[in-house]
Amino acid sequence: MRQHVNPLSKNFDEFERIPPLIDMFGDSQLNLHLDVGCAAGDFLFDLALANNNWNYLGIEIRERLVKTAKLKVLKKEIKNLYFVFGNANNILNNFQSKFITKNVKSISFNFPDPWFKKRHHKRRVIQPKFINILSNSMQKGSLIFIKTDVKDLFEYMDYTLSNNFNFKKINTKDFNYSESFNPNKLQTTREKYVALNKLDIFESIYIKI
Repeated sequence: MRQHVNPLSKNFDEFERIPPLIDMFGDSQLNLHLDVGCAAGDFLFDLALANNNWNYLGIEIRERLVKTAKLKVLKKEIKNLYFVFGNANNILNNFQSKFITKNVKSISFNFPDPWFKKRHHKRRVIQPKFINILSNSMQKGSLIFIKTDVKDLFEYMDYTLSNNFNFKKINTKDFNYSESFNPNKLQTTREKYVALNKLDIFESIYIKI
């Protein structure tokens, strides 16, 4: 189910520029959620159709999937959903994209590629430098959600986020999902597969302080 794409390839030095919010969404004033590594975007389509009081932005490194998702958005005339192709680290580190991280209410990393081999850990999407970028530009009170079925990857992501003093872990049992980007707790394709096979899911939420 995981298709490996090396995010450090020079092919991703060039990336799609993110247009202004007013050009992406019908109502640019709505709360904005960013999903990093959104794949074909099925999860975001479900969210956007179920919650018209949020805007959803997906970043995906596989261009073919983004092109298909964009055509689907146009066909269905969805006004609160947009997709961007490229390496999220490069996109959000670009000064022209800073407005995104300053406006997001939440960011999700759902079942990212674990890159199991130790020498490939540098290819994992969550890196200390990337989290520092987010911590310096996200507004106080904004959230980061992580979710995976790989314990080692979860521990790696949790360690990276917990070691940034600008983020604090939230007890998920006390979290009010009804006010979040996913009030109905819709599941990603991967999460449905994991649940069907009765595998463990590891997840945490972090707040910018």
